Amino acid sequence: MKFLMLLSFMMLTLTGCAGAMMAGTVGGAVMLNDDRSIKTQLDDTNADFSIDSALRSNEELKSQCNISGISMNGNVLLIGQAPSSRLRDLAVSTIQSLKLGGKIHNQIRIGNPIAFTTRSNDSWITTKVKGRMLNDKVLDMTKIKVVTENGEVFLLGLVTREQGDLAADIASNTAGVRKVIKVFEYVEPSNS
Repeated sequence: MKFLMLLSFMMLTLTGCAGAMMAGTVGGAVMLNDDRSIKTQLDDTNADFSIDSALRSNEELKSQCNISGISMNGNVLLIGQAPSSRLRDLAVSTIQSLKLGGKIHNQIRIGNPIAFTTRSNDSWITTKVKGRMLNDKVLDMTKIKVVTENGEVFLLGLVTREQGDLAADIASNTAGVRKVIKVFEYVEPSNS
């Protein structure tokens, strides 16, 4: 009996290691395929944490709004809902005070925070859009972030204009998408 328990524990441990190793390999491949430098990728990740922390540390924003921010190449996309323009402006000034260095794309809508069911539907829309993009042989999904908020799909990344237009077309023709907002930075096509 002890042997079976030890064997089961070892199998679970090894399965966890294999999963972690696979996630690390996929994450590493995504990082290497990204046009941003490793430093910029790490800066964006740190900025995401700073943005989340700043928004959550303000009690008014935390209790009355549903706002989040995503950093890409030093620029920030703010999305969500605030019940008043005063609170929306407070969220923007809170992020500006972090001095992250890039542009802030303010896409916060005035209104009540969306319901849990809407957020769940948004997650499903994001999954469908990403899946459709993965099936396209021209697009490189490792260079595009897809975020959905209340049926609006936001596309971020460093892409060529052709890739950006293709990604927007795929997203806009996905069931449940009300609107597509491109927040891309464009790069010149490589001649490889």
